[in-house]
Amino acid sequence: MNDVVIVDIIGELRLGEGTDVVRNVVRGLTETNYKNILLNLRDVRHIDSAGVGELMSCYTSVRNHGGALKLMNLSKNVHNLLQITKLYTIFEVEDDEPTAVASFR
Repeated sequence: MNDVVIVDIIGELRLGEGTDVVRNVVRGLTETNYKNILLNLRDVRHIDSAGVGELMSCYTSVRNHGGALKLMNLSKNVHNLLQITKLYTIFEVEDDEPTAVASFR
């Protein structure tokens, strides 16, 4: 949408398959020169420490490729986790898709 790729993440971001999938998708996008990546976390039920680490790794990777990675539609649990870990101050987080897409301009 406009020059923003929206990635819908469903389920859990935890050690193993969930983090591997996110890593591979984001890596594939950056390798094909997509710069603006928006992760939709609406349907993420749980994130463990490996999931938090993977979000940070993806954020760093996208920035190192000259892009931006943002989050949207955080569930209450995910929102609380990002606040507790102070990552809410690092990630740009939006509540809805139109606002999130517009924030890349």
